Amino acid sequence: MTEGPVSPVRLDAWLWSVRVFKTRSAATEACRAGKVKIGGEAAKPALKITPGTYVHISRPGYTVILEAVHTHAKRVGAPVAHQAYRDHSPEQIRPRDVGLPRRERGTGRPSKKERRQLELLRGYTKRYGPDQ
Repeated sequence: MTEGPVSPVRLDAWLWSVRVFKTRSAATEACRAGKVKIGGEAAKPALKITPGTYVHISRPGYTVILEAVHTHAKRVGAPVAHQAYRDHSPEQIRPRDVGLPRRERGTGRPSKKERRQLELLRGYTKRYGPDQ
């Protein structure tokens, strides 16, 4: 195992630096929404984590469990980022592993209702209509 930084770092910065989230603001938003938990409780974005911390991240349809090995505060390359954590996620089918149904050729564009159903199927949780 390669040596890496071990000083405490903000949770949102670590999630962004090891490429779990595309942007730091997305990591902060996920923390504020309660999608990131440490020790079974929702974690604030400014929480300092150290190596050995287990981070539970809720995604649409599955959960990711990561153990921090190195604490990077700046974004690092993908090979280095992969060495910064251990993935303890249980074996589960993720939405990206399942092929999405295809429309029959010649059926035309999907209607608005069909498009919304496809978005829900793909894991987008935004609801439409008066009961938002």
